[in-house]
Amino acid sequence: MSKPGLMLRLARQLRGFPQNEAAECLRVQNSELSRIENGLKEPSDQLLEAAAETFSVPVEFFRQTDVIYGAPVSVHAPMWRKKADVSATELHRIVAELNVRVMHLRKLLEATDLEPVNKLPRFDADEYDNDPEKIAGLLRRFWQVPDGPIHDLTGLVEDAGIIVAHSDLGGSSVSGVRFSVPSMPHIIVLNRAQSADRMRFTLCHELAHVIMHNFPTPNMEEEADTFASCFLMPTEDIKPYFAGRGRVDLRLLAALKPEWKVSMGSLVFAAKRAGFLNETQAQYIWKQFNIHKIRLREPPELDFPVEEPRTLSDLVSLHINDMGYSLADLSKVLMMNETEVAKTYSINLPTDGKGRASHLRIIQ
Repeated sequence: MSKPGLMLRLARQLRGFPQNEAAECLRVQNSELSRIENGLKEPSDQLLEAAAETFSVPVEFFRQTDVIYGAPVSVHAPMWRKKADVSATELHRIVAELNVRVMHLRKLLEATDLEPVNKLPRFDADEYDNDPEKIAGLLRRFWQVPDGPIHDLTGLVEDAGIIVAHSDLGGSSVSGVRFSVPSMPHIIVLNRAQSADRMRFTLCHELAHVIMHNFPTPNMEEEADTFASCFLMPTEDIKPYFAGRGRVDLRLLAALKPEWKVSMGSLVFAAKRAGFLNETQAQYIWKQFNIHKIRLREPPELDFPVEEPRTLSDLVSLHINDMGYSLADLSKVLMMNETEVAKTYSINLPTDGKGRASHLRIIQ
C-alpha cells in the first residue's frame, strides 16, 4: 500500500479533519482522496504540498515509511465510547497522535540507549484469580515500593522504562491511554486537563493495562480501577490513617488527600475497602459531596502540583545539549514543524539546568 497515502490519512486524522472536509480543502473529490488514502492511487507532488500546508506538516512527513498501528487493546471503539464521550473523529485523532509519538520516539532512541532502572513484570489476571488487589501488592513488592503513599508515581513508572507524556488528547474527554507496539517502550499519554490527583489515578489505571491485559475483557476497566486504587492506597498501609481518627467525614478526607496524593473520592473507596465505611455511610458521604458541590471538582486549595514526566524531555535535552542539535535540526529529524516540536516536548532553549536521567546514554 502507498506509504504517502497512509501518511496523508495519518496527518488528516491528526488534525481532526473528516475526509470530506479535507477533500474540500485540498480541492479534490472525496472519492479521489479515499482512493489515495487506501493506496489505490499515488498522490501528486502538488497534492502533497497542499496537504502539508493544510495539515501544518513538512512535505517530508508523507515520505515516512513507519508502520501505522490501530487503536490499542483498551481503546477499541465500543469500550472507549462506553467510558468516555468520544466521537469517531476524536478516536482517530488520538490514535494518530499515538502513532506520531511512536514515530518520534523511535527516531529519538536511534542515537540513545534507554536503560530502565526497574524491570517491568507481567501479571496475567487469569493467573492471579482475577484479583487486581493481589497484583497491585505484588508489583509494589517487586519494585520495592516503601509502605505508605507513593510520592512520585510518574518517576516510578518511568523508572520501569514506560514513556509518560501529557497531551490535550485532541480536546477529548478521554483521561488517558496506553500504546504498546513491537520493539518499543510502552507509552502512556495522560490528558493534561485533569487535576494532579486524577492524573495519578489515570496513570495507575493505564499501568494496570500494561501489566495485566494483553486482550480485551469485559471487566478490564473495573480491574484497572481496582488495581489503581490498591496500588496507590494499599489496604493495610492506609488502615492506620483511618483508625482512631473518629468517623470518616469530609474533613478527614480533605486532610488525607495531600498526604496520599489521591482524590477525596478515591479515599472514600479506600475507606470502604479497609472496613471503615459501610455502604450506608459511604452513600451519606457521597451525598455530602453533592451538597458541597465537590464531586466533580474538589476544593482547589487541596490541589497539589502535577507530576512532570522526565524521560521524553531528557531524550530531547540529550540531543540538544549533548549532541548539538538545534530546534531546526530536531524538527527535521522528527518531520514536524518547529513550533509543534517545541510545544510537544516543552523545549525551552537554552537548557533548564536540570540533569538528564541516569538511565539515558548516547550510543557510541
